[in-house]
Amino acid sequence: MLMRLISELGPWSWWLLGLVLLAAELALPGVFLVWIGIGALLTGLLSILLWTMGFWVWQLQFLVFATLAVAATFAGRRFLSGGEQVTDEPLLNQRGASLVGRTATLPEPIVNGRGRIRLDDTYWPVMGPDLPTGTKVKVVSGTGRDLVVEAA
Repeated sequence: MLMRLISELGPWSWWLLGLVLLAAELALPGVFLVWIGIGALLTGLLSILLWTMGFWVWQLQFLVFATLAVAATFAGRRFLSGGEQVTDEPLLNQRGASLVGRTATLPEPIVNGRGRIRLDDTYWPVMGPDLPTGTKVKVVSGTGRDLVVEAA
């Protein structure tokens, strides 16, 4: 039945597949099916031009489709990556790194190199030298969720 449908639609079967894949991209998250759909549409374009040629058999069409889908995927990935973007907020999603240089007073002592401080409305786990309660500390770096502090 599928082969009959493909033979009846001729080169338009690739266009149909491409449009189905593009429509599926709207329903499914991610940006992947769009590149395979573009590969199918490009194969459909070639099929319109080459359909009457004797060498344009389904095996060659499938190889061309697979090649174009992979090429479109790599081209799309390169196009969407865009490289490093310059921003006025380079530490926007690096909250620990954005706190470097801030000072705070220890609400409790740092014991065995571990403690916590309050910055704004958040308590942060800290690492640093053992210090008593009430000592002013300065954040020198952020390692993951912990802040590294030293006496200010």
